[in-house]
Amino acid sequence: MQYDFIKGEILLFDKPAGWTSFDLVNKVKHLLKRKLGVKKIKVGHAGTLDPLASGLLIVCTGAATKRIDELQGMEKEYTGTFEIGATTPSFDRETDIDQRYPTDHITEELIHQSAHFFEKSFEQIPPIFSAIKVDGKRAYDYARENLELELKGRPVTIQTFNITRIEMPEVDIQVICSKGTYIRSLARDFGTELKSGAYMTQLRRTRIGQHHVDNALDVMAFAEFIKNTYTLPAESES
Repeated sequence: MQYDFIKGEILLFDKPAGWTSFDLVNKVKHLLKRKLGVKKIKVGHAGTLDPLASGLLIVCTGAATKRIDELQGMEKEYTGTFEIGATTPSFDRETDIDQRYPTDHITEELIHQSAHFFEKSFEQIPPIFSAIKVDGKRAYDYARENLELELKGRPVTIQTFNITRIEMPEVDIQVICSKGTYIRSLARDFGTELKSGAYMTQLRRTRIGQHHVDNALDVMAFAEFIKNTYTLPAESES
């Protein structure tokens, strides 16, 4: 396959857990600048994934960056695991457990009922440990400085919230949702609905619109391709 990164490409990557979305974008940008011999090239992503999450990250280059807003607005699908009976300040494994809750009353029927309760449109309050900007500052910066911050709810829609495995205290989930949905916040709200607590321990984005992670590139394999296999389009060769 021949790529023209200046004219614009939409690339699907399987982001590894432990990488930030910006880590991956910067890796792609660095590789392309060196290979193409340019000082600048537009590279951006269509929807941030948390560092602890893995899965589909759409990266656009060149003129294709104009489609980022369109791609960000597409329906998204996730799989993951919630830990029931405890909470953390970040709603995931980034921070330590701050409170534990009873779970003896939780049945499989209650778990399924609570999941279906969220299959609707509602106002979701984002995690304070998030990249949302408030007065020019990231929310996670307020959180790490132990500063008080009240985030406003944002409209989201959960089309599907399936429970795929129950082995208490772990519950596996599959969620299809709108732009702007935080699965970490869904874990918090799910725990509340169970009259207990919950936080997210694993998350993987499997789909954005018609784009599926099964068709995504491994970033290190892409690096090898750019360095050793990729050739410039004829009109770009010097």
